Amino acid sequence: MLKALKKNSKFQDRRGPVVLLIMDGVGFGKYSEGDAVLAAYTPKLDELTKLCPNTRLKAHGTAVGMPSDEDMGNSEVGHNAIGCGRVFAQGAKLVEDAVNKKTIFTGETWKKLISNVCQHNSTLHFLGLLSDGNVHSNISQLYAMIEEAKRENIKKIRVHILLDGRDVPETSALDYVQPLEEFLAKLNADGVDYRIASGGGRMVITMDRYGANWDMVRKGWDTHVHGKGSYFRSATEAITKLRLSSGAIDQDLPPFVISDDDINPIGAITDNDSVIFFNFRGDRSQEITNAFEDEVFDKFDRGCRPKVVYAGMMEYDADAQVPKLFLVEPPTINRTVGEFLCANGVKQLAISETQKYGHVTYFYNGNRAGKFNSELEDYIEIKSDVIPFEQRPWMKSAEITDAVCAAIAAGKHRFIRLNLPNGDMVGHTGNYPAVITAMGAVDLSVTRIASAVKKAGGVMVVSADHGNADDMYEHAKDGSVKVDANGVPARKTSHSLNPVPCIIYDPESKDEYETVLREGLGISSLGATCIELLGYEAPEDYDPSVLIMK
Repeated sequence: MLKALKKNSKFQDRRGPVVLLIMDGVGFGKYSEGDAVLAAYTPKLDELTKLCPNTRLKAHGTAVGMPSDEDMGNSEVGHNAIGCGRVFAQGAKLVEDAVNKKTIFTGETWKKLISNVCQHNSTLHFLGLLSDGNVHSNISQLYAMIEEAKRENIKKIRVHILLDGRDVPETSALDYVQPLEEFLAKLNADGVDYRIASGGGRMVITMDRYGANWDMVRKGWDTHVHGKGSYFRSATEAITKLRLSSGAIDQDLPPFVISDDDINPIGAITDNDSVIFFNFRGDRSQEITNAFEDEVFDKFDRGCRPKVVYAGMMEYDADAQVPKLFLVEPPTINRTVGEFLCANGVKQLAISETQKYGHVTYFYNGNRAGKFNSELEDYIEIKSDVIPFEQRPWMKSAEITDAVCAAIAAGKHRFIRLNLPNGDMVGHTGNYPAVITAMGAVDLSVTRIASAVKKAGGVMVVSADHGNADDMYEHAKDGSVKVDANGVPARKTSHSLNPVPCIIYDPESKDEYETVLREGLGISSLGATCIELLGYEAPEDYDPSVLIMK
């Protein structure tokens, strides 16, 4: 049980709540070309930036617990950092260390997976996102596990690949697939049987989250487990032909199955096989894990569910113990902002639409699925549309804003946190005009919430978890925009390495802090900042607030 935070005697409570507004995927672009945040019509954000205390926060790399400053931030680690007020080594770093030190191969889970295959002379399957984006997975870790499996005399391996084009360039799949095919072929020269067995775009199969579209998981299950779908002789052939027939970028490519005779899949998952889901990030790993593990399952018809030894790269949900077996221990994140506020009896509201609902709840609370105190915490999920985001770039911003404004007026909650997903979810589509519209929708929400905050006498903190919409074109090292064969700017669908805003809108300020905010901090500083604006002293081990108290 945490001790209550100390009251700050020098800070006067505001009449209304503190509202933390997270504009997902909105940063400050390094280049004007392709910066949809800069190009969009955002009069309210422009006004707040001009008139209110503000600064820029780091939202990538070591500032959010990633292995290096070359690693982009993401919504998972971003909300972890915001919610716990400190920086923890994240999944990417923990798995990288476990692979480099080879401790992953001495654990009981790895031994169980390998022993099962050796005992039954069965197949070891790897399933996951094939890229080096380091957001959900890293291909180098897959290579290391395959090499170790060969050293341990595993004769048959099948790899089921999910194509990225979201955390890496949008049509880069063959840059990962062809080297993998060559790598496996080289190993096969020693008498083993290692091949790619199935695949498809990550936004079409397998990697759904928060129950937004279980049909994606069904498609993935049928593709990977049962080997049902369109047959091709190799993954390279599948990607090449599907691009021509569908016109889709990697993340949206239809599923495919590899077959040598157009009748039988080469890698269906059967009884006594071992399966490793090699994504380390939890949100898009849980549903496929449920499909493999749950005895009672009603989301779709799994058909004949094979009896396998299944493991995830990490534990994806500690509360629900999903999966039952995992290769690397996840970070232990404790003493979060939400837990401290509950210890102080602060009534809280967390709200977003389905696509980011888990971020303002599960990830914000340190990868905790449940509430700290059900009497003090209210969660609202606005159901997301199941439609390509570029077709409806305003998403559910209006509905989220309706609920937030109503909550502010009701005066029930002292702390409200919300996520507007538009800049990130639409940004990932690479559709520049749609992102301009998305940013307009975000600005309208900021306008309405600011008005409600002013009327209630509250405070609004406007920030983000990472950049995305601010960097929509691929740039060369000299800063020039890359173009495709038609001379059109090459679209960028991944996150950026850019800083994000932190704006303090405090219309009833009592002049307790300087109007110039601290610089050089990361988004983990938002934890202490919100605590201070609620009138408490932040824990000593929290990263410093952006506020300079007088």
